[in-house]
Amino acid sequence: MVQLTGETSVRLRILISVLIGAASGVFCWYILRHLRLGAADFTWTLRAARFLLERQSPYDTPLQQYPMTAAPFGIPFLWLPPEIAAGAFYGLSSALLAYGLSAHGYYRLFVFLAYPYWAGILTAQWAPLIMAAAFFPLLLPATLAKPQVGLPVTLTRLTRKGIVACVVLIAATLLLLPRWPLLWIGQFGHYEHFFPILALPGPLLALALFRYRERDAQFLLLSSIMPQRWFFDSFTLWLIPESRREILFTAALSWLPGIWRWYHMPGSYLEVGRWTVIFFYLPMLIVVMARAQLLRKKWSGDSRAESTSS
Repeated sequence: MVQLTGETSVRLRILISVLIGAASGVFCWYILRHLRLGAADFTWTLRAARFLLERQSPYDTPLQQYPMTAAPFGIPFLWLPPEIAAGAFYGLSSALLAYGLSAHGYYRLFVFLAYPYWAGILTAQWAPLIMAAAFFPLLLPATLAKPQVGLPVTLTRLTRKGIVACVVLIAATLLLLPRWPLLWIGQFGHYEHFFPILALPGPLLALALFRYRERDAQFLLLSSIMPQRWFFDSFTLWLIPESRREILFTAALSWLPGIWRWYHMPGSYLEVGRWTVIFFYLPMLIVVMARAQLLRKKWSGDSRAESTSS
């Protein structure tokens, strides 16, 4: 078996990450261009970035629902055509996520097979960058760009560097537009959503409380009480599975809502929530609970071995 040196491993990780980022970015650009969607959802980040630089409020339309903490991430892309800007954003986000995941084993890259990732690529969503923030403390401010998705990552992966970076980002936006938090809060009534824990059989997710000491259980519960809108918001749940079996199990099930969505337009966000809970959240609950059971058996086996040896 060939052993990779540390330097070679890093280079390989960079190469794989660049390839994933380039492929996802080009595909995102192609979809947006083909469907004539402009920058899709990333449009609102670009718009917020322009308004922030002009020190003006972007909340003159109910469609602008992102906090101004998202705006600085759009500034580097303002000079690009909309479709290219969105593709570049999604590609870069995917590359950073791939690099972070690969540090824990290349098999972790199987998370890109999950349906929510591909649902997000169609509209240039934030979830991949928010997931990447779990591996890079200085990226933690990205979780503030879409708090309903990012807050569980923030609360379960706090570091001193991450906190400082978040404070700097918030301070910078307040300096340029002091009243933006109040203006943003005024937009809450326009955000159509569902709460996973309230979308039947969502209450079953409370079973994760039995594993409340474990970070993945905490993350699952926090995610379940956050307001969400569509399937792509749940991609961050793929921070939970660790083994190849766990990742492939959850990724395979996640495509059932995707297939259903292809043939049937959901009648309500609550309907989206129900499919999200059944095929995204409950499999993650199974992973968390099954992992705890395996650890319990391992500890029990070790204890019996020690007793026998003594």
